[in-house]
Amino acid sequence: MLVKYIIGIDEAGRGPLAGPVAVGAVCVGVNFKKSFLKGIKDSKGLSEKQREEWFRKIIEEMKRGWLSYKVSFVSARVIDKQGISKAVSKAIVRTLTRLNVSPKQVKIFLDGSLYAPKEFTQKTIIRGDETIPLISLASVIVKVLRDRRMKRYAKRFPLYKLEVHKGYGTELHRKLIKKHGPSELHRLSFLKNIL
Repeated sequence: MLVKYIIGIDEAGRGPLAGPVAVGAVCVGVNFKKSFLKGIKDSKGLSEKQREEWFRKIIEEMKRGWLSYKVSFVSARVIDKQGISKAVSKAIVRTLTRLNVSPKQVKIFLDGSLYAPKEFTQKTIIRGDETIPLISLASVIVKVLRDRRMKRYAKRFPLYKLEVHKGYGTELHRKLIKKHGPSELHRLSFLKNIL
């Protein structure tokens, strides 16, 4: 079967002390207009405002039928039980299942140390989020949606100021964990040096 689709995959939230890890995948047809990707950068190289602007463009392209995307989240509880690597692998499988594509019809490009199930044709690229525009697009989607989720969690867990640091181990976040103890959102396996 001929390859009909190309998928870029990236994750966000591997390192934080709180919140889920997320994996995002962007799927485009092989004839996708590459001009749309001009100027895209890894999400870390963009401001929050720029990421939101790109996200709006992505939604517009999706409405036109040029691309589709899916994002999967795996909770802190699962990360504590199974480890971060297994949690990320689980999110990759979930995301690809939700895209509902046949392994024979796609080629996948993944960032860093990510791998899809073996039945998929794939290539893992170190710093792929900086060099492969489709992975950059996935990095923007997954970062925007994880950040939005952390801002929603901030309303439920106001003691930790999650809207500021999105769960990452900033000095402020560490101080607040020491002061209030961990919440159900925290990855206890990541807090051994703090508690």
